[in-house]
Amino acid sequence: MKVGKYLSEEEILLENGWVDEAREDMRKFSRLYDKYFEAIFGYVFRRTENEAVTADIASQVFLKAMQNLEKYEFRGLPFSAWLFRIAANEINRYYRKRGKNQVFSIEEDRLKDLIDAGWERDIKEEQMNKLLAALKDTSTQVVEILELRFFEERSFKEISYILNITESGAKMRTYRAIEKIKQLIGENS
Repeated sequence: MKVGKYLSEEEILLENGWVDEAREDMRKFSRLYDKYFEAIFGYVFRRTENEAVTADIASQVFLKAMQNLEKYEFRGLPFSAWLFRIAANEINRYYRKRGKNQVFSIEEDRLKDLIDAGWERDIKEEQMNKLLAALKDTSTQVVEILELRFFEERSFKEISYILNITESGAKMRTYRAIEKIKQLIGENS
């Protein structure tokens, strides 16, 4: 059974062993870093659209993870859920400090994943353009839910952990976000 985008339940348990080993010898943290750096970097980049800022935030995520590894608690989720939670907090901290609005960038393939998940039929190029515009004008919370669910392919359980909400709250927010996007591009519910 797959849990989230990357790991089966067995792989999650194996990975938890890696965390335990890293607690004993911090040099072994590199396995976790190597496994998740690209995913964290991509997540942060889509939220900043700035490579230098992304590199700083991603570095901060892994530094905080190393510094707080003793506090990490296994909850049946991939270690990456904890990293994404740290990343979400660091992104929010970055924007709060600067008083800027968050940005969001999306690749066309990822947008098609969202469309496939939320629409019963193909949408036209005109609607695709409306969807892109709608995403740019949508609240950060809505985009964050959509990104984690469809672009990062996270389970509702992982999303609830990352955003510190209930699992039913994650489901409800996801479905509301899809409905909001449909309304913004003129789709009927």
